[in-house]
Amino acid sequence: MPHETINGCRIYYEIHGEGEPLVLIMGLRRNLLWWYRQIPTLSQHFKVLAFDNRGAGRSDKPDMEYSIGLFADDTAGLTRALGLEDAHILGISMGGYIAQELALNHPDLVRDLILGCTSCGGSRAILMSPERMKKFTANEGLTPEQMLQKDMDIYFSDEFIRENPDKIEEFIDLSLQYYQPPEAFQRQFDACLKHDTVDRLKNIKVPTMIVAGDDDPLVPSENSRILKELIPHAELVYLPGCRHCFFIEEADKFNHMAIEFFKSHSGR
Repeated sequence: MPHETINGCRIYYEIHGEGEPLVLIMGLRRNLLWWYRQIPTLSQHFKVLAFDNRGAGRSDKPDMEYSIGLFADDTAGLTRALGLEDAHILGISMGGYIAQELALNHPDLVRDLILGCTSCGGSRAILMSPERMKKFTANEGLTPEQMLQKDMDIYFSDEFIRENPDKIEEFIDLSLQYYQPPEAFQRQFDACLKHDTVDRLKNIKVPTMIVAGDDDPLVPSENSRILKELIPHAELVYLPGCRHCFFIEEADKFNHMAIEFFKSHSGR
């Protein structure tokens, strides 16, 4: 299986397709399998790099303090090692935090940017409601599958859950593969709590599109409006009725938007 050692950590990655490079950056706890609705389509247009962040999937899980800046340095090191500079960047949730730091700290690597269901953190972050947080963190004694079932309405709309039992089953099966150990989750989660780009987002100069479901309880949708306010000339798209995993529930629509956006900045 392909790995590169970056900043002392073995990072698992996959490359699909040919063309201009497109780097996919996944969120908290999850691994590259969560791109299962993106990779088959996007790889028809781009050379897609997907990888597991340190602490997740098939990458190493070193016992150390993690930070969003470190994740961004890992991403930069991997893309440079693979010769994929000047890439299109797509980051989801915590991956959106990482993508922000990548654009700020390694601007030579970033051609353009899509930030999905994410936040600037810091003093401007809008947090999950206390009631939802209580439910989300009530995991004692639950198996990983039970946790996923409990939180399914965080990820998908009620209608999608009701009408697509086969897709929900597929989602659970994928989510349980290479499941993250609790201590690795805690290290990633602690990094998320320290994320703060509020005062620096004005320095992002590349074309940026922000996308979110308009009913996201995990990273409330207002965070996307705040990102648009802070990033010069960014555009914002809300997908009606979608929650945190809009990129899975409305994959066809989102993939089309992403392809059109990235192709509009090709060949610079």
